[in-house]
Amino acid sequence: MNESIRSQFPSLRRKIGGRPCIYLDGPAGTQVPDKVIRSISNYYRRSNANTHGMFTSSIETDRLMEDTRSIVADFLGAEGGHTISFGQNMTTLNYSLSHAFGKIFQPGDEILITQLDHEANRGPWLSLREKGIRVREIRLLENGQLDYEDIAQKMNERTRLLCIGWASNILGTINDLYLARSLAYESGALLLVDAVHYAPHFPINVMQLGCDFLLCSAYKFYGPHVGILYSSPGLLDRLPTDRLRTTDQVAPFSIETGTLNHAAIAGVKSAIEFMASCGQGTTIKGQLKSSFEYIESHERSLAGQLYDGISAHQKCRILGPSFDVQQRAPTVSFLHEDLRATEVCQRLALQNIYAWDGHFYAVRAAEILGVQEKGGVTRMGISMYTSTDDVVQTLNALEDL
Repeated sequence: MNESIRSQFPSLRRKIGGRPCIYLDGPAGTQVPDKVIRSISNYYRRSNANTHGMFTSSIETDRLMEDTRSIVADFLGAEGGHTISFGQNMTTLNYSLSHAFGKIFQPGDEILITQLDHEANRGPWLSLREKGIRVREIRLLENGQLDYEDIAQKMNERTRLLCIGWASNILGTINDLYLARSLAYESGALLLVDAVHYAPHFPINVMQLGCDFLLCSAYKFYGPHVGILYSSPGLLDRLPTDRLRTTDQVAPFSIETGTLNHAAIAGVKSAIEFMASCGQGTTIKGQLKSSFEYIESHERSLAGQLYDGISAHQKCRILGPSFDVQQRAPTVSFLHEDLRATEVCQRLALQNIYAWDGHFYAVRAAEILGVQEKGGVTRMGISMYTSTDDVVQTLNALEDL
């Protein structure tokens, strides 16, 4: 199946200096298949109009928005399209939520964030300290996992919100969200989940999880840059979000500011359809279930191969959990004994191998683990289109360093 998937990505056909490119940069944004590119282009060709008009192209845009909310709801296991909001990106949506909560929380109320999270799920909440709201950190352990005893100890009757990532974009750690949900609800707190790094690799069912809010970004799962917010029914209507009086004052529209990027949202719909097309079934939900079974198996196998190969390298040290754990994101980050991450990535780039260096906005985790002053880590990610040959060539290139 991998070759069939790869054939749908035009960027994989690109050659530089006569050599193909190896894209291990997926954790910062995946490549995009032809289907998504065509849908964005076709929207501009046929249906480029704002919403709520009486003419054909506007009616088509209305239908597109409704259909995309519905398919995103299927993708996230949500109650329906009425729970799905769109924004410029996850960070912007999360800031909108923090501004709204800042209007109703009282001085002395508490929010829990983690030392493992991307700054997009830290910065918006830390900004509320200016209002007298206490923002506390959940401790990150040396093994790259969160201290769940620390969560339990810091939960109390003043805790209003637990903000936690499902998967770490720097270490690949999968957090125990079901335990986090239980601890949050015992204290009467709401649960907000950053699933940006989780959504490309594992199926999501927000109703089963029981979270109150979940955010993700389509550019991490083969689509364009569009932020997505799931809100449990009724919750968004209770929040005083920043909005114009001309905005629809009810969910899911009440957090959406200005005119949305309709062409990109067409691409979101096609990205989910693309992922579903890799599975079998008679419904989108069934196809997605089947597709994620393949994705998990394929990505875990290649990521494990990459992990083992880098682990065997005498000068490399991997951070984060091993692949002995039941679930781990297919993301591998490491330090090189002699070279800073920037140098490693520069040398790999000379062989058309694309990897990232730095802290990837998980700067607090980089500080806690003592890698920030070293220039961060080298990070590689496995995606649906990654091949065995990609991993073999990468490991050979690391040996040549």
